[in-house]
Amino acid sequence: MDLCLTVQNIPEEYRSTAQALFSLDNATQGANPAAAADFASALGIGAEYRRLLEVRHNIAQMQEFLGRFQNNLDLLIQKTWVEKADVSRKEKLQDDVLPFIALMEQGNFHQALEIFGAILEELAYLFFGSQSTKEDFTEYTLRIDTEMGLFWWYGSQLGSLKKAGKNAPLSTEYLWAVLLIGIGYLTNF
Repeated sequence: MDLCLTVQNIPEEYRSTAQALFSLDNATQGANPAAAADFASALGIGAEYRRLLEVRHNIAQMQEFLGRFQNNLDLLIQKTWVEKADVSRKEKLQDDVLPFIALMEQGNFHQALEIFGAILEELAYLFFGSQSTKEDFTEYTLRIDTEMGLFWWYGSQLGSLKKAGKNAPLSTEYLWAVLLIGIGYLTNF
């Protein structure tokens, strides 16, 4: 059974990779290292992803990696141009990053997943405005750039993991692998 139901918009050469990443079997029984690495490679961060997989077990390296993530995310947020009415959204998004990082450092990937999904939703809104809330957002971003489109599709799938986690516990290894993909992509954006 697959968590992901919206792969029809993804280019055919990436569909099986995307489906494998969000497979319910992988989510509940443990990460499929090949599926996560393949998806990271499709995003153009495969080598960095494989290097970072073991960071979780080294507190100093984890803090350094998350610090780079925070710095890059702050730069991305600050560089976005928004209407005056949306300035508070930028500020709130920056405020959400520290609690996310704290959860990652604690190894609380279940809660981190929820916050990361919200971070990505807000970031998409800052980048793309109301287009990010439309049903064809994945198609729109895939037309701009395949890797970027795959990333925003990935972000849209995080909510399905949260729902699946209510029915069956998600493995910590799987959540780490999935979160690392998004964090790694944004760190290298």
